[in-house]
Amino acid sequence: MTVAAPITAVHPQDVAREVERQVALGCRSFVLHEVAGGGMLDQERLGAARYAAGLHAEVELESSSDVRVPAR
Repeated sequence: MTVAAPITAVHPQDVAREVERQVALGCRSFVLHEVAGGGMLDQERLGAARYAAGLHAEVELESSSDVRVPAR
């Protein structure tokens, strides 16, 4: 089982930087903590994380109800 790196940064550019840092350390699975109820900001953060992580990484959005939404 792979442990996903938690990402709590709010701004998409900060999310991308944190994901890039974690990728450099070998992480390939990420969970973004929801900060905007799953709305547009969370979707932008999810996109930034997905782009920074690359195609072979797993990126998910963790909602306040602990239901994870996979990135597409």
